[in-house]
Amino acid sequence: GFGYADIRAKRETTPETLYRIASHSKMFTAISIMQLRDGGQLRLDDPVDKYLPWFTLKGIDKQSPPVTLRQLMTHSSGIPREGGNETYWTNFKFPTTDEIIHHISKQTIVFPTEVKWKYSNLAYALLGEVVAAVSGNTFEDYVADNILKPLDMSHSGVTLSSINKDNLARGYSRRLPDGTRQELPIIDAKGMDAATGMTSSVADMARFVSWQFRLLNDNNTEVLKASTLREMQRIHWLDPKWKNGFGLTFINFKQKERVLIGHGGAYPGFLTSTFISPEEKLAVIVFSNSLDAQPNPGDPLSVTDRAFEWVGDAIAKAKEEPNPKCSKATYKNLTGTYRCIWSDWRIMELDGELVALNITHPQPKNTISALEPLDNCSTLFQVTEGDPFLTLGETVSFTIGKDGKARMMLVGSAEFLRVD
Repeated sequence: GFGYADIRAKRETTPETLYRIASHSKMFTAISIMQLRDGGQLRLDDPVDKYLPWFTLKGIDKQSPPVTLRQLMTHSSGIPREGGNETYWTNFKFPTTDEIIHHISKQTIVFPTEVKWKYSNLAYALLGEVVAAVSGNTFEDYVADNILKPLDMSHSGVTLSSINKDNLARGYSRRLPDGTRQELPIIDAKGMDAATGMTSSVADMARFVSWQFRLLNDNNTEVLKASTLREMQRIHWLDPKWKNGFGLTFINFKQKERVLIGHGGAYPGFLTSTFISPEEKLAVIVFSNSLDAQPNPGDPLSVTDRAFEWVGDAIAKAKEEPNPKCSKATYKNLTGTYRCIWSDWRIMELDGELVALNITHPQPKNTISALEPLDNCSTLFQVTEGDPFLTLGETVSFTIGKDGKARMMLVGSAEFLRVD
């Protein structure tokens, strides 16, 4: 922790300090929906009004498909960003669920479904109501019983009434032109809790990201099935510039060679961000209690980007386990040129590893495939890097002749004869 959780009280921040984490809430809402989906209690392509009969927005195009749970989760429904009294982000009077229900019949859809990606807090407020309707429990209790308790996130809560406010950081505005900051009140999200109401600490969110790594690494079932988490994190909607993608709540950022997956949050007095790099098993969690902080990936002075670049790279390097390479002499009997009717491939050593490249391709460098030994570095390999349309993930085996040199290479179902 850096700085103060409360400036006037001189209360310093710690990893256990609580922050209003705003749209992080959407990840917990989406996990709840997926648990119910996996349990056979709902389907993602069900229309919203199947569970919420009062969902009656104006202006829905009759030629468009009905608004579904999946569209709410992927922000592709075209519904308005907010519900109820839409000035609550400045007057802090967030609507109750009853006010959202009363107001929604007066609201008009913004875009036809599945035409544009449009972020919507209202969408996730609706999903929270679906969780309650299907589970027969309150949204708050459902998340606590099925996500927070199993992950030992004991200091986190969906609503203000479920947390220890004595440990809550005080939220502040951006620095105003006269150099001061406005101290903001504690604000209840009420009916918008499923979209933006959660409170947590860095320590608790570390448990949340550790759970993701365990699930992805072990392929077991803990809160969710590993396959379900992968489904949520993969891209379901790609932005037109092909820079960012959006899953079932999870946001994907491409940062140079690193892909970051997670979510940010903005609440009166708080800006927060939690992103993981799945391949490196690294996470950066940044919670701030001021509105001019820059915690998110892509911000000009992003704390997250700098943490991954400066600290993450160092941690990743320190964590690397020795990867003994086979001696070059072992590979010598495999290197050479192999031919089939489609192409010629060159098997060669590069930085102590065996690689293959298509030397008849217009751009041979773009075809480099890394071969990882599967049986003690002898004749059986797997392509761990390469063209996903052709060789990635396939096995490569070599047949050795009487002279001790490879005479044929089998890649998937294609035979290549050695020609040199």
